[in-house]
Amino acid sequence: MAIRISGVILPPNKHIIIALRSVYGIGAPRAAAICKKVGIEPSVKVIDLKDDYTIQIQEAVNEYEVEGDLRRRVAMDIKRLGDIKCYRGLRHKRGLPVRGQRTKTNARTRKGRKRQSQIIKPQSS
Repeated sequence: MAIRISGVILPPNKHIIIALRSVYGIGAPRAAAICKKVGIEPSVKVIDLKDDYTIQIQEAVNEYEVEGDLRRRVAMDIKRLGDIKCYRGLRHKRGLPVRGQRTKTNARTRKGRKRQSQIIKPQSS
């Protein structure tokens, strides 16, 4: 049986501490805290969990802002920065690095693929 937490189906053959990270907003420290709070050994596989633990995990995850709510808040924060036309908002809009990284070299992840300039060959008669 697949375990669904906050709309995400956890991978059945992974340890619970790793599988919880597939939920947006839960990283390594938060996954460890959830396991400790519920009282589950982090090395237990998802497929081996009992139903009562599943309910406790769902309740523990619900205490945090995760998945849709978190994505919506992050998107609204970025939109707000763009609306007030601050430097960070303009960088987000232009698709450039936001946190002060150099762009003369590197920054290919944000800027995209390097475009080749067109070489115009002279036509021969």
